[in-house]
Amino acid sequence: MTIQQPVVLTSSSIEASDEETVAANVSVVDSMHTALLNTEEMSPVAVRSYYVDFYLTQALEGGFAQYAFMSLDRQETDTLIREGMAGMGATAHLELFNRAVEAYEGLSEEDAELYLDGPLDDDDEVPAGVLAMEELDAEFEELLERENVTALNAAWLRSQPDLLVLDDEKVGAYIHELAAGIPDLPERQARAAAEALEDAPDFELIIRELCSIAGYELNRITMGDPNYLHDGEKTLAWHFSTDHGDFLMVEEDDEAFMINPATQEIVAALEFEEADAGMVDA
Repeated sequence: MTIQQPVVLTSSSIEASDEETVAANVSVVDSMHTALLNTEEMSPVAVRSYYVDFYLTQALEGGFAQYAFMSLDRQETDTLIREGMAGMGATAHLELFNRAVEAYEGLSEEDAELYLDGPLDDDDEVPAGVLAMEELDAEFEELLERENVTALNAAWLRSQPDLLVLDDEKVGAYIHELAAGIPDLPERQARAAAEALEDAPDFELIIRELCSIAGYELNRITMGDPNYLHDGEKTLAWHFSTDHGDFLMVEEDDEAFMINPATQEIVAALEFEEADAGMVDA
C-alpha cells in the first residue's frame, strides 16, 4: 500500500454544487476508514480536504469550542487542516485558524472549561481569554462572507491531476479492492472488532455471550421490545438473528436467557456474578 492513491469523486458529484463535491469526498474517505484503510493509505489531498470540511462543519455549529471538543487528536488534526487550507488557497482562514489555536492553547484550565461549556449568562463576568475566543468565532463567521472555504475546497479536489471519477455504484468495489490489498487486514479487523466490543452496550455483550454458549453466530440485533411477556410479566426483550435463525434475550434477576420465540425453548442461559466479577455460563 505504498502507492499514493488518487482523489476519488463520483460522476454525479463532479459537476454538482461545491457542497456536493466536498460531501462526495467526505463520503469516500469515511468509507475508506470503515474499510480499515489508514490515513496514509488514502489520497493526501482527499484527507486534508476531509479535515478542512470537518473543521468548517464543527465551527459553524458551535465555534472553535465544538471543533476542539470533537477532535480526538488535536495535534494531528490541526496539522492536516493547516496543510489543507494552504493547499486550497484559504489563506485568510488559515491565518484565523492559527490565531484561534494559539488563543485557545493560552487559556487557563478554568477558562477553557468555561469556553467549552458555551455562552455565559449576560450578567456573568466573561474572562478576557473566553471573550477573545468568542470574538474569534464572530470573526470566523464574518470571514466566510469573503473567503468561501467550501468553494475553494471543491475547486481543489476537482483540479487534482490524478483525480479518479467513478460511477456512483462502482465506488464501493474500488474501496473493497483497496482494502483487499492491505497486508495486515486480518489483524486490523481483529483490533476493530475488539475496540467495538469495548464500546458495546451491556445487552449486546450479553447476547454475544449467549450466542457463544449456544455455538451460534450473531448476525445482528434487530430491535428491543419493552412489552414482551416472559413468565406472564412484561419484560424488555432484545430480538436478534443468528446463522441458526431468530432468537430473543431476556434478563431475569441475575440471569439472562436466549429463547427461541417460536417454541419458547431456552437455548442458552447466562448467570451474572457479583458486579465486576464477569459473567458465568449457566
